[in-house]
Amino acid sequence: MTVTVSERILIADDDPDIRELLSVAVSKAGHEVAYAAVDGSDALAAARRESIRMAILDVSMPNMTGLEVCAALRADPRTAGVTVVLVSAGVQDSAVQAGLDVGADRYLTKPFSPRALARVISELLDRPAENGNLS
Repeated sequence: MTVTVSERILIADDDPDIRELLSVAVSKAGHEVAYAAVDGSDALAAARRESIRMAILDVSMPNMTGLEVCAALRADPRTAGVTVVLVSAGVQDSAVQAGLDVGADRYLTKPFSPRALARVISELLDRPAENGNLS
């Protein structure tokens, strides 16, 4: 029998309805919302302040985009190991590629169901950490 450890997850979206949807997905996956950010700079500050394992970031947010937040997380040794999921209404291949180019672990297009996102969260957090980094 496998025991799942509850992880702390940062969510960030400027739309309160989407933040609620993200929170539901995190709960469905058996994890805890560490912080719900309303924009990119809020998300980056929270990621540096909170102990998180994953960040789920909307691509289009005020102050900093999810792409900019992801790049900043990857550039900071304290947060480089955080798993990043980008969510966006942008379905073009170039948008997806831009997300992967800045270091996102997964790029999901809206709309998505909480169940589908919960499955992605579980898949990503259940995989072995690279280089033993679990932060």
